[in-house]
Amino acid sequence: MNSVSIRQAKAKDMPEVLELIRELAIYEHAEDQVTNSVDQLVEDGFGSHPKFECVVAEINNHVIGFALFYTSYSTWKGTCLYLEDLLVTEKMRRKGIGKMLFDAVLDIAKSRGAKRFEWQVLDWNEPTINFYKKYNADLDPEWINGKIFL
Repeated sequence: MNSVSIRQAKAKDMPEVLELIRELAIYEHAEDQVTNSVDQLVEDGFGSHPKFECVVAEINNHVIGFALFYTSYSTWKGTCLYLEDLLVTEKMRRKGIGKMLFDAVLDIAKSRGAKRFEWQVLDWNEPTINFYKKYNADLDPEWINGKIFL
């Protein structure tokens, strides 16, 4: 396998990131729920008021994985980092690339003094649950997610 590099995403990466987002939605049986666009990703990630950050995994100038995250805040703890999504394209899985992406975001959280690094995982996604267990992650079944679609 050629060398994988992990780097901060650039606006020009967003078409490939959006394709990976669609691949994730297919994996999660929710393909019809993706309404985001390249233009929206560019504005939201690289505009005058960025709402997220992203690191990408790349081989030969081709994005094969991404981790999208943002700063959140806990009234109990202070600054936190929230990992919204992480995906490595299917044919490149089980090569340590997901770990590289996860570790890159974890390092960012630590370097910024975040008090908590958090994410969600679907209860049926055993491979990913097992991945997070290797980090001794607290996978809390007690909390119920709430949301309102606007």
